[in-house]
Amino acid sequence: MARTTKKSATRKQGPSARATRAPRRRPSRRVVVLVATRKGAWLFHGDATRRTWRVDGPHFLGHIVNHLVLDPRDGRTLLAATKTGHLGPTVHHSTDLGRTWKEATRPPAFAKAPDGPDTKMPGRVVDHTFWLTPCHANEPNAWYAGTSPQGLFRSDDGGIAWEPFSVINDDPLYRTWMGSVQDGTPDGPKLHSIIVDPRDPVHLYMAMSGGGVHESVDRGRTFAPIVKGMEVVEGFDPATIAFHDPHCVRLCPSNPDRLYQQNHCGIYRIDRPSNEWVRIGRNMPKRVGDIGFPMVVHPRDADTVWVFPMDGTTVWPRTSPEGKPGAYVTRDGGKSWLRLDSGLPKSQAWWTVKRQAMTADALDPVGLYLGTTSGELWMSRDEGHRWACIARNLPEIYAVEAAEMR
Repeated sequence: MARTTKKSATRKQGPSARATRAPRRRPSRRVVVLVATRKGAWLFHGDATRRTWRVDGPHFLGHIVNHLVLDPRDGRTLLAATKTGHLGPTVHHSTDLGRTWKEATRPPAFAKAPDGPDTKMPGRVVDHTFWLTPCHANEPNAWYAGTSPQGLFRSDDGGIAWEPFSVINDDPLYRTWMGSVQDGTPDGPKLHSIIVDPRDPVHLYMAMSGGGVHESVDRGRTFAPIVKGMEVVEGFDPATIAFHDPHCVRLCPSNPDRLYQQNHCGIYRIDRPSNEWVRIGRNMPKRVGDIGFPMVVHPRDADTVWVFPMDGTTVWPRTSPEGKPGAYVTRDGGKSWLRLDSGLPKSQAWWTVKRQAMTADALDPVGLYLGTTSGELWMSRDEGHRWACIARNLPEIYAVEAAEMR
């Protein structure tokens, strides 16, 4: 009877019932926010409360840095996907949290195309490495990389040497789906959203812009598209894989059978083993729409997801709708959405957030971080209810990652 009474009292409290939960875990490890930009990279080290930040940088000043990732398996190794205009694309690695860096001895590069008149597939050159993902927890020092144009690579020595991975780089059908170098996003088509199932290192996902979402259950020896339910731009045939343009795909840490996707044509969810995506973005406010680039999933709640919509009308301005930036959250798997803009500019803010430039830490409450195309770094200590700017006047921000220090 006492247990029943306690539950009844909790229901009466409504939203404030959150106070009956077990005490929140206070940060025992400090958070570092990794910021990759068009002109270099910065590390922001937070104190235990995430209220004071110490800046470390710039690293690689003048380099285009598309992604900067801390290895969660050791808490100290950093990989950076870098490029300069005259030296070309490469990958740098650090084993001391960025105090020193070494360049890859063999960065991601496509195999040389065979010579001769019967060659059906022209050779390709990596323009830049776009995406970095640590491999499974039981594969120390192993990493995956996605490139532009679309290619998949792996390193087994901490990012020092890279080799083409899987068959897709030179598979005739996949090359058709990838399209030409001129297709895709303004700075080139990309392979991104490389995901390793935390339960099984041979189970992989990846996405291509353009070219759809794909799954492998045999460690990349074969991949199969998962595009059913995904829409394409009006006038194009959704049966053609090349027309599918996923912007960002995320797997739920608390339920690896659920994935969310921010697409060129909406927000989607899939619950495996289903192979059909459901467009949950139709529940977003009509005046805002469900077009955008980043997607962030709660580390412990598979029903909670954040997005940051942009203006995708007419010529795709790639700005905040009406110049009023705001994040949106669903806490019921996409049935409803709530705007979160407290602290963000109320008007005349014509920036947006790129696909890798919004992330979350794993603390309680979850901290959210986003970087803008105008070089501002914003964060929220309370899951998006209130935002504060922790850095201004950076170069255009390409990617933001959050990790706990060890």
